[in-house]
Amino acid sequence: MKINTAIALLFLPLVIISCKKDEKKPVQNQPTITKDSVQTVKTEEEIDFKNFNVFNISTIQRNELMDSFISVSDIYKDKQAVPIEFLKKQKEVPFSNMGHVELDNQYRKKLLNGSHIAESDTLYLYNYGANKLQKIPVNKLKTVAYLSPYTTEGEEIDSDSYMVGFQIDNQKSMDIFDKYTNSLAYFGNRNPFVENKMKMIKWEKAGNDVQKKYFSGSKLKYGGIYQSKYDNLTYYVQDLLEEYGTQERKLVVINEHHEKVFEKTFINDDGVEFYPLEKTENDDANYSAQWTGILFKGKAPVVFNFSSASFGCPIITFIDKDKTELEIKCDNRH
Repeated sequence: MKINTAIALLFLPLVIISCKKDEKKPVQNQPTITKDSVQTVKTEEEIDFKNFNVFNISTIQRNELMDSFISVSDIYKDKQAVPIEFLKKQKEVPFSNMGHVELDNQYRKKLLNGSHIAESDTLYLYNYGANKLQKIPVNKLKTVAYLSPYTTEGEEIDSDSYMVGFQIDNQKSMDIFDKYTNSLAYFGNRNPFVENKMKMIKWEKAGNDVQKKYFSGSKLKYGGIYQSKYDNLTYYVQDLLEEYGTQERKLVVINEHHEKVFEKTFINDDGVEFYPLEKTENDDANYSAQWTGILFKGKAPVVFNFSSASFGCPIITFIDKDKTELEIKCDNRH
């Protein structure tokens, strides 16, 4: 489909998704692993993880400058999310004028009610790469709608053609893309994020003894095997190959007692591409790096960003006995 050149939606590089996800559907509100060897952060603040949503931040080109925006369309399904009067203008105004609209009070209330976000809530923006937490009152944010970049000039535009949510930055330079790389957004009345506990995984090659101990028995060809440490945990990753590259990527996590506390297999399904595990010359600029650490209060450590895909939204995996997963809402319409 022709992409609307007037609006360029740039999903942040965290997106690691597929139409047929290599990971199970998100299962939320599961208990964390009880082993002492997998650490969690205890806090007096009780975070309610029922109906818990985190979002990515998108950057959108408009009038040669950039807006940053959080779409909540994944959880807000109102068929009349955009003013009818605005939609009626599409035959009278240039297509470019339909790309963006600020929602009035009536439609703002509809959005807030439909997404269960309150004016008294706070937007918590956490850049886990830079360890920076930004807090913005919801009542200070504009509610806006941006036309999907997959909407073609000449086709009928309706409410479903728009991504609806909250504007953060308005008409800034291109560097706001970097500002929101490795960031997550949450709307609520308490901060769910643990600060300064996330780490970019830096892999080193592991020996054949690790391969024999934890990854034996596969019918696929063995590729690279890597290891890394986070606090009292050691991570091992084994790539398994077919003719055209990595078909499976297996992760095993070991505690300080040399006990296996977690394992997971990532599958190269339709549209999935595995990120390389080798070090780059500048790790800080490696947007495709894997991340791990304690991200949410009272929850087990997480790990994510092993693969990228064209369809769906990113998945965060918790290192717990239930292999709990949390989808990052990203409004991917590809």
